[in-house]
Amino acid sequence: MPVTHPSLPLTTPLLQGCDGDVLKVADLHFHYPDHHEALRGVSLNLCEGEKVALVGPNGAGKSTLMLHLNGILTGEGEVNIAGLRIEPENLPTIRAMVGLVFQSPDDQLFSPTVFEDVAFGPLYMGLPEDEVRERVDEALEMVLMSDYRERLSHHLSVGEKKRIAIATVLSMRPQILVLDEPSAGLDPRARRGLINLLRDLPITMLISSHDLLMVRELFPRMVIMDEGRIVADGPTAELMEDEALLEAHGLEKP
Repeated sequence: MPVTHPSLPLTTPLLQGCDGDVLKVADLHFHYPDHHEALRGVSLNLCEGEKVALVGPNGAGKSTLMLHLNGILTGEGEVNIAGLRIEPENLPTIRAMVGLVFQSPDDQLFSPTVFEDVAFGPLYMGLPEDEVRERVDEALEMVLMSDYRERLSHHLSVGEKKRIAIATVLSMRPQILVLDEPSAGLDPRARRGLINLLRDLPITMLISSHDLLMVRELFPRMVIMDEGRIVADGPTAELMEDEALLEAHGLEKP
């Protein structure tokens, strides 16, 4: 069972003036059907352009929180995306605004070709064919995969699939990109390529990761979760130096 450290104060968020213009989560609670309490009063704000890492041990609630950001799960509390509250009537709009990329790209790629996978979201939005093609070209260019549009998705490497999975949500031009363990399963070359890609993407970003080396390199702000709560939120460089804090919540200084 993870060790909690209630005596450790919550670190001041990196952006003092941030009121959550892209993401605002307020006092979010969630129980699974087996009565496990996965989220216990989570509050989190992200401002436009921020790149934030969500870290913590397995079972901390990171993935559960992410699944609330586009309404796959619904708990008690409030979640707003760019001022729009997550409610049933808003879900189609919200799901275009929140680009959720799962840990396994095979959960996201199901069409015969790369083009069809990346075009799925814009087609679902009811966009005309010319705009769909424009968005596919734009998204593939952003992930440096323009030459892959006619390739078979299931024949790609894991690293290539991850880039295409990112392109499938970028084609919807989201407000925020949300990634679950993006570097998991990658060899060193593919991992480095992904790090460079994430660095260059001009979009607000929230990622969940156990890859603290990547977090330290890429994400100026770090949020630590444990047992369904946010226990620290602040500058990555400062939190990474607090070995007592990291150890108390199942993390190791990289």
